Amino acid sequence: MLTETVSKVEPAFEISNYAVKDEDLPTFRDMKFENINELHLDHPGAKDEDYRTRRDYIAGLAKNFRETGIITDVDYSPREQRVWRYVAEELEELQQKYASPFYLRAKKDLGITTERIPQLTEMNRRLKELTGFRLAPIEGLVETRGFLSWLSYRVMLCTQYIRHHSHPAYTPEPDIVHEAIGHIPMFTNPNFADFSQFIGHGARIASDQQLEELGRLYWFTVEFGIVEHEGDIKAYGAGLLSSFGELEHAFSDQVDRRKFNLEEVINQDYSYSDMQKILYVIPSYAELKEQTRKYIESF
Repeated sequence: MLTETVSKVEPAFEISNYAVKDEDLPTFRDMKFENINELHLDHPGAKDEDYRTRRDYIAGLAKNFRETGIITDVDYSPREQRVWRYVAEELEELQQKYASPFYLRAKKDLGITTERIPQLTEMNRRLKELTGFRLAPIEGLVETRGFLSWLSYRVMLCTQYIRHHSHPAYTPEPDIVHEAIGHIPMFTNPNFADFSQFIGHGARIASDQQLEELGRLYWFTVEFGIVEHEGDIKAYGAGLLSSFGELEHAFSDQVDRRKFNLEEVINQDYSYSDMQKILYVIPSYAELKEQTRKYIESF
């Protein structure tokens, strides 16, 4: 999830280092975070003291990770598991109709089911085997450059708490549903994993204007991307795959679905709070990777 930007530019470096060793990772304890102890007033759990306490406890496990580098499994409660099952079951039927076939296979490969909330440790182990990507627990929103820059090290920052039970179809912040059902399966695709790493490389060397462009590229691909498949189009973006409303809306006649054009995408504004009116269709993950590589090399 992207928030405000900061001005910090690193020296240029080789972007084709696809194998990142554990010892090459920077320390997590130096990362900057927003205040995670307060929820925005529009959050369904903002006035639920029990939910706030539980969310803060799970967020605390991520704080421990930043000190130790060890992911702690969460002992999810029966209520949290019920929220997961409701959302996952509702999404499953829509995904069978609209989701990228690669995504559907990837969910099975990672052991993501409708039955229970998957642990980051399980998915992290499998991702490292398949594409060298890692998952790192995070306790809240991170500023844009910091969030995207970790992709350069083939690391996806992930929350572990789950949305409030009163509104299982909605969350104003990323949660384990958005991460595990939306984002994580696509990192098993080598081309998508490399493309994501290119975005991370770009974030490390981008000017503030280029960082804004990268944010738009991320939004219209990683969050709300559509891909061509055997004469049809399918969803691969996390914001689509983890939302009932957005997934159905994306394939309705209310959306302007355009052929992917990188120059247009990086200059196209979007809204966090409204249903997306414009979406972009990539020809393939390999083509998205190649166009992004050339774009980052121009920085």
